[in-house]
Amino acid sequence: MPEITILKRPREEAVITQRMFFKKTARGKVIKVLRERYLRDDISCGVKGCRACNTTAQTVLSRSGDTTHKDFPTGHYILPDTNVFLAQMDLIESSHFTPPIIILQTVMEEVRHRSLPLYSRLKALTTTDERKVWVFYNEFRSETAIVREDDETPNDRNDRGIRKAAEWYNAHLTLAHPPIRGQPNVALPKVVLITDDFANRQKADKEKIPCISVRNYVDGMKNSDQLLDLLSATGSDEVEPTRAVAGRTALYADYLPMSTLVAGVKAGQLHQGHFNANQYNYLEGNVPVPAFTKAVLLAGRENMNRAVQGDVVVVEVFNEREWKAPTDEVIDQEATLKNDDAEDSEEEGDDLMVHEHESKALRAEHTKKAPAEKQPTGRVVGIIKRNWRAYVCHIDSTSLTSSNATSLGLQTVFATPVSRLLPRIRLRTRQAPSLVGNKILVTIDRWEITSRYPEGHFVRTLGKAESKEAEQESLLLEFEVPYRPFGKAILDCLPPEGEQWVVPPKSAANPEWRDRADLRDLIICSIDPPGCQDIDDALHARRLTNGNIEAGVHIADVSHFVHPETAMDNEAAARGSTVYLVDKRIDMLPALLGTNLCSLRPHVERLAFSVIWEMTVDAEIVNVRFTKSVIASKAAFEYGEAQLRKDDPKLNDNLTQSIRLLNSLAQKLKAKRMAAGALNLASPEVKIHLDSSESSDPVDVEQKALHETNSLVEEFMLLANTSVAKKTQESFPQTSVLRRHLPPPPTNFEKLQDILQKRKGLKLDVSSSAALADSLDKCLDPKEPAFNTLVRIMATRCMLSAEYFNSGSVSRDTFGHYGLASPIYTHFTSPIRRFADILVHRQLAAAIGYTPLHPSLHSKMHVERIMEVVNRRHRMAQMAGRASVEFYVGLALKGRNEREKEVTEDAFVIRTFRNGLGVFVSKLGLEGLVMFKRDTQFDAENYTISVPSSDIGRPDVTISVFDKVTVRIEVEKDKNTQRGRVKMTLVSPVDSRAL
Repeated sequence: MPEITILKRPREEAVITQRMFFKKTARGKVIKVLRERYLRDDISCGVKGCRACNTTAQTVLSRSGDTTHKDFPTGHYILPDTNVFLAQMDLIESSHFTPPIIILQTVMEEVRHRSLPLYSRLKALTTTDERKVWVFYNEFRSETAIVREDDETPNDRNDRGIRKAAEWYNAHLTLAHPPIRGQPNVALPKVVLITDDFANRQKADKEKIPCISVRNYVDGMKNSDQLLDLLSATGSDEVEPTRAVAGRTALYADYLPMSTLVAGVKAGQLHQGHFNANQYNYLEGNVPVPAFTKAVLLAGRENMNRAVQGDVVVVEVFNEREWKAPTDEVIDQEATLKNDDAEDSEEEGDDLMVHEHESKALRAEHTKKAPAEKQPTGRVVGIIKRNWRAYVCHIDSTSLTSSNATSLGLQTVFATPVSRLLPRIRLRTRQAPSLVGNKILVTIDRWEITSRYPEGHFVRTLGKAESKEAEQESLLLEFEVPYRPFGKAILDCLPPEGEQWVVPPKSAANPEWRDRADLRDLIICSIDPPGCQDIDDALHARRLTNGNIEAGVHIADVSHFVHPETAMDNEAAARGSTVYLVDKRIDMLPALLGTNLCSLRPHVERLAFSVIWEMTVDAEIVNVRFTKSVIASKAAFEYGEAQLRKDDPKLNDNLTQSIRLLNSLAQKLKAKRMAAGALNLASPEVKIHLDSSESSDPVDVEQKALHETNSLVEEFMLLANTSVAKKTQESFPQTSVLRRHLPPPPTNFEKLQDILQKRKGLKLDVSSSAALADSLDKCLDPKEPAFNTLVRIMATRCMLSAEYFNSGSVSRDTFGHYGLASPIYTHFTSPIRRFADILVHRQLAAAIGYTPLHPSLHSKMHVERIMEVVNRRHRMAQMAGRASVEFYVGLALKGRNEREKEVTEDAFVIRTFRNGLGVFVSKLGLEGLVMFKRDTQFDAENYTISVPSSDIGRPDVTISVFDKVTVRIEVEKDKNTQRGRVKMTLVSPVDSRAL
């Protein structure tokens, strides 16, 4: 028997290895927690060939480090502190910034606590093959582990730990490069502490640790000209403020301390919510808060107080006597501030002139409103969480000074974001002339109380404005769509057989067949949009001997290939959804799965998850069963093809009969849904015709044709989702992944109700979904068939967005889906393109006893965290898709402008402004503004505007909401986006070019 030796740690070491702290439980009880830290002396330094590290760990740092820096010619490695990663991540991630980096465990943990998005970027940096990055676990190495001293703040403790690690590294390198007898001593590389904390640098100097600020380090690099523009202003104590900021009087009020904000929100004196900018008026915004049915209006730059779209803010609501109504005028930032100078825009005279212009515009509006239209009004008093990120912008060429137009010297310019919801950003750069005409990425660093604009730094160039590549990438970045290629760790999760993988022969020895139903003989087919490659779902129906009908929905068994807590699972969770653009698809899963192994292609055996119902001929459900299965689809139809097959009286084969049977049941299922109060809403959907798959040049736009088979598929997907939701919620009432659509507040419909009543004499009842559905059916105009669709589109915009949620986090009476009139609902039918569906598949598999539920899906906190990400990604994917359609519609119209003398289309007026009209061109699914420069008579109460007639001597022409007009459509370069922008002018009932 081998001898076992037990080594006891000396008692004096407990100070370093033990950590004690107090923690309050959910019930308020305070407990003492003692954690043991095991220290080691075999944690590698990461330097290749280090003789002092007796380890077999794979190392990445070269022996000599980087020798290209002018201050460290003998070689060096950099060791940044936490604030460098928090403030200068754009620099660290740059492909031009290539020194070997040592990241301490202390720094990683501090970044994780301070910013999860930056922590994700930092983790990604540590796994990339292109960079030399080593993570050193200094908290577990005996020589570098420290404990917090009495009266030492956590920040000071971490700074001391970082200096300790830097000191150890430099001493360790002398052991790694011992002198060789008979050879001259070789100068050793250094480990350089990078920090912008002046006090930390002073302490490092006293301790003889090489240290330098970020700016000084970048100055000494060979390619410093390319990197200096990447420096964040907030990260450096050596960056001088622009002249526009230095020595100026305050334009905004200081924010209240965080403790005051939290206490005020808790007491109900202050209110927290997300800031939303007004796309038509840059001087207005609002913040929806739970305490009021209407959002809190923020009127004026001072009351918005430096809030940026998406920020989580705290607002103070004014006395009710000071409440106002939103403006009815389009106030454009570009037009109002076109003469602002980027460097001197805060001069007293300019400031007063702009302030008076802005105040006059707001006063003119707010004094003319009826009391009933007024809503809670207030001001921002603090920021809980900034939503700042990298924004797609272009350099405003007019902000370049004429003397510097061709200079590569440092100058201050304006970067104008693509989104009209964002303010212009003041930018200091050496590359301004070369950046003009390009799409660029800019990050906001700070917004001082003395500056009208936020300050930011240049990140990188995307390419020439209007080039397809730059436009596509800018669109993905603007909506934060992850589009990086799948990494090696993710691809390693795929089946090793690759495209050669097949369902193995049926045998008890093959795990793929365990507890799976063999449905290969069923007449199953898929019905999808044209060009669909990622086929998620397939269907079948057949008559049973007892007179009932068996109908089945078969969904790709993605969860068989994507296992929990793997690299592929984590990546799919981060992406959340596949994003469909006009000419490409950004996949959630690698193409091998999405378009091949999981796709339910015809005449190929595939793994599926099946929901099978027995129904009566009246579509009453007798029973339902859920099973993992193997299927072999017999055909893959497009909607139009399936419709032709169903309608062809000459066809009577089993497959055609199955489609007709499915359609018959679908019609009855839909009738029951509508009777229960489901809404038949509408959204503008158009189809872009491309020149070819290679060129992707749009040649025409038309409205999407809807077939009966569209509804067929929709009804069975809805039924499957509802059936699965009931099953998973019964099995996992605390962590079931569900989807809900909350009833909209009645106040959301007030304006639409008023417009319909005054303009058409129609009543919109919003007391319930059934009442709304019934009144929408009655919103008809005998002279205009498209009127009902228009009203449905406008009603859709009054709704709240549907959302994923964790069943244990909300009360049972809020589970319902308002639009579908269903008491419970989820998403199960599209796991190839939605991560929520993969989670539902795992829960359903556990519910039927196929496999145990992964521990992560037993955690409410974990499920809630994933739901937050998935909801956000789902919204962004939808917005990116719409923006892509809008871009290609613009390209198609530009082509029409070149081919035709004048492009005109019919449109409906959907909104009236004091100085213009909002119109909707249904044929193109396009909204636009028709602006009037001359004075008009605006009747806000009756939603009309009177404009002078084109014919001399004729009376003024009155235009109202819902009126049908003819518009002239042109494409001009947009100053914001630097891409073609659709410009609309009236042709009829009046030619607005004269206005």
